[in-house]
Amino acid sequence: MTFSKHRTLAFSLIVSAILVTGCQKPMSSFLIATEDRKAPTLLEFNNTSENAESYEWDFGDGTTSSSFNAEHQYSHSGRYIITLKAKKGNKVSTSEQEIILEAPTDCHILMETSAGNMTFRLSDATPKHRDNFIKLTKEGFYEGLLFHRVIQGFMAQGGDPNSKDAQPGKSLGSGGPGYTVPAEFVDSLVHIKGALAAARLGDGANPEKNSSGSQFYIVQGKPVDAKTIAQMEARMGITYTDKQKAVLAEYGGTPFLDKNYTVYGQLVKGFDVLDAICATKTDNRDRPSTDVVILKMSVIE
Repeated sequence: MTFSKHRTLAFSLIVSAILVTGCQKPMSSFLIATEDRKAPTLLEFNNTSENAESYEWDFGDGTTSSSFNAEHQYSHSGRYIITLKAKKGNKVSTSEQEIILEAPTDCHILMETSAGNMTFRLSDATPKHRDNFIKLTKEGFYEGLLFHRVIQGFMAQGGDPNSKDAQPGKSLGSGGPGYTVPAEFVDSLVHIKGALAAARLGDGANPEKNSSGSQFYIVQGKPVDAKTIAQMEARMGITYTDKQKAVLAEYGGTPFLDKNYTVYGQLVKGFDVLDAICATKTDNRDRPSTDVVILKMSVIE
């Protein structure tokens, strides 16, 4: 075989390979990597498609993505169809899978704020506070209200209806829905970081320690050493569990508020958002100089 024939054969093989590759259709497929099927949950999707140039995810709740692999936060239970389109030129291959997310065992609240989203688990051990918080959430009471009092290393407070559209410099913190909620002190619910608790009037005007009907605070706190925890136990007649002591020591809290203010929930997602809110610059009344707004709240069902 001459050199010319070799070259012609090699060229033909290359052209054939290009044509074969170019004619291949994209094949869409994916795996759901996360096993958790209880809302709220973050699902991860592994793209196993072949011969595609671009991708389009539809997560079944009105949101989409064009990334290769994807992840998506589902806030509510229900039936979702996840669709992946693998594209190459004008060719499209589509695959889909159905998932059913169960409602959480405990009641969860999603709080969407201008600083990010936070998810709270409400406690069944404090039914009066739980039911009141659910009621106000479903009524849309909190939407548009501010975190009107923020102290870094301590807490972030909101829920004053007077804070909606409040002008800069306005004094806030005295508003409510017109009623209070009886105190519900529970030994298993203490002021660790992320604790959701009810604000209230001071002991002088409120010796029964009844809670505000709407105002709440989220504990940031600071790490608490073993000596301080022991002093709190002796002074307040509290016995913390080993787990509670470990959390207070590693993540922080405000244990001096225990047995004085009702804790009725716990932050389970969005600790970075809490830290960001607490780091906000404030005026001499501890009101953030730039409003931190509760945009929307919903019950995760």
